[in-house]
Amino acid sequence: GLSQYSSDPRTEWDLSTYSSRDQVLEAMRNLRYKGGNTFTGLALTHVLEQNLKPDAGARLEAEKLVILLTDGKSQDDANLAAQTLKNLGIEIFAIGVKNADEAELKQVASEPLELTVYNVLDFPLLSSLVGRLTQVLCTRIKEKSNKENADIPVNSGPQLSPTDLKISAVTSKSMHLTWSPPLRPPKKYRIVYYPSKGGISKEVVLDGAVSSLQLSNLTSNTEYLLSVFPIYDAVVGDGLRGVTSTLPLSSPRSLRVSELSHNSIRLSWKAAQGATQYLVLCSAAPDGAED
Repeated sequence: GLSQYSSDPRTEWDLSTYSSRDQVLEAMRNLRYKGGNTFTGLALTHVLEQNLKPDAGARLEAEKLVILLTDGKSQDDANLAAQTLKNLGIEIFAIGVKNADEAELKQVASEPLELTVYNVLDFPLLSSLVGRLTQVLCTRIKEKSNKENADIPVNSGPQLSPTDLKISAVTSKSMHLTWSPPLRPPKKYRIVYYPSKGGISKEVVLDGAVSSLQLSNLTSNTEYLLSVFPIYDAVVGDGLRGVTSTLPLSSPRSLRVSELSHNSIRLSWKAAQGATQYLVLCSAAPDGAED
C-alpha cells in the first residue's frame, strides 16, 4: 500500500489493490508527485486509520510495517503519532532525503535504529538502500512471524468493533462523543481527532470500560475528523469515524452610537455569549488617523 502526504494525506493504493510485482511497479511509474507541506504526524495517523485496516487489505494475523520516506522536518508532532503505531506493534522504518531531520527520524523509527533509520543526500541515492533495506525488512517479518501468539483474533467485525458513534452538545470549543462498545470489551480505546483541512492531530486513551468522552479546547468554526479505535492485546479493531464542525464564536450585536461630542463617542452593544473582553477599533474615515 502507498500513501502520499503534505498537509492532507492521500491514499494512492491499498494493500489489496495489486496482486503482483509488475502491477505495483506500473503503479509507481504512473505516480504523480504531491508537493506541499510536511505534516508527518497527520500522515502516520492516516496510515493507521485508513491503510492498516481489514477493509483496506490488512490481514490481522500479518505483521505490520510502515516505511516513512521524507525530505523535510515535520510541521506537526510526528513523534506522538509514531509512538501510537509502535505501541500497537507496528514497526516503522524512517528514510530521510536531503533536508530530513535525522534526530526526528530516530524518534519516529522503531528500535534498533541501526536497522530502521536511513538518510541519503539526494533522491537518486535511494537506490543504494534497496538491497540492504529489502533484506532487513524480510528478516524482521520472519523474526516477528515466528513468535507465536495464540491470542490474535482471526477476524474483526462486531465482536471487536464499536458501533453507533453519536456526537452531541457541540459548542464553539467542545463536543461530547458516545458509542456502543463491541461484543468483546477492549483493553483501551484510542480516540484521535484533528481538523479536516490539516493540523496537529491529538489523541486521548481511555479505559475499555468507558464509552464516552468530552472533547474540549477545540477551535471554533472548524470541521473535525474523529476516530474511535478499540485496542486489544494483539490487535486493533476497526475504528468508528465521524465528522463534525464546531460552532462559530458568537458576535456582539446591535451596535449603537450616542453622546457625541467634539472629541468623544459613546458606543453600546448586545453582549457576545462567552466573551471575556472586547477589542474596539476606531479610525478616521476614509483614511485619516491611525486605528
